[in-house]
Amino acid sequence: MSQRSIRRRVATWVFALLAGYLALAYVAAPEFWTFRDRGFRNQRFEMVTHTPQGIPGDPINIGLVGTEREVVHAFALAGWDTADAVTLRTAIDIGESVLFSRPYPDAPISRLLFDGRGQNLAFELPAGISADRRHHVRFWQTGATGDDGRPLWLGSASFDRGVGLSHETGAITHHIGPDIDAERNFVIQSLNGAGQMVSTSDFAGIGATKTGRNGGGDPYFTDGKAIIGVLKQLP
Repeated sequence: MSQRSIRRRVATWVFALLAGYLALAYVAAPEFWTFRDRGFRNQRFEMVTHTPQGIPGDPINIGLVGTEREVVHAFALAGWDTADAVTLRTAIDIGESVLFSRPYPDAPISRLLFDGRGQNLAFELPAGISADRRHHVRFWQTGATGDDGRPLWLGSASFDRGVGLSHETGAITHHIGPDIDAERNFVIQSLNGAGQMVSTSDFAGIGATKTGRNGGGDPYFTDGKAIIGVLKQLP
């Protein structure tokens, strides 16, 4: 084979490699990221809940991508309980739990509104004998989906540190701990520890604040981010 033929063949391969690189870097890769971002990340949400009276409540600081069955399954494996509905009977039961230090692991969780709707799911994990102190999180199913087409659930996680009177209405309520980021991280770590999390990423929340107040008038501080976790898919 002549030197000219070898040089022509090398030039052809170099041109082909260069064309492939340009196609990958400037066409395929941007299209991939555009496709990847066609899920919930191009949507905007009001990242705060409200009480039924319209008072701004706990901020949205967590989210999950998965079906309702997958969300319930993940929390069950992580040792969390599904909260009972709020009824006269459960209200009496939670009162007795707090007053007499009786266990009530699936005690009701008060109703908060997101996008005008009460929570779809609520989970809790006792941090003592009674329902006085507990980890808890509420979730609302949104109309958005993750990149894999499964529903996006946005939630509000906080730690109930004790029972008292609301600073806003005077009603009996749980008071939350001020470090809501720690509770957000605790929920994510709990699900991850149970082997139910595929990946996590940050999502814009309410923004950083050191002077937040929830619907009961309890102070909180936060870095303002929501952590979105993608759950394992069930068969």
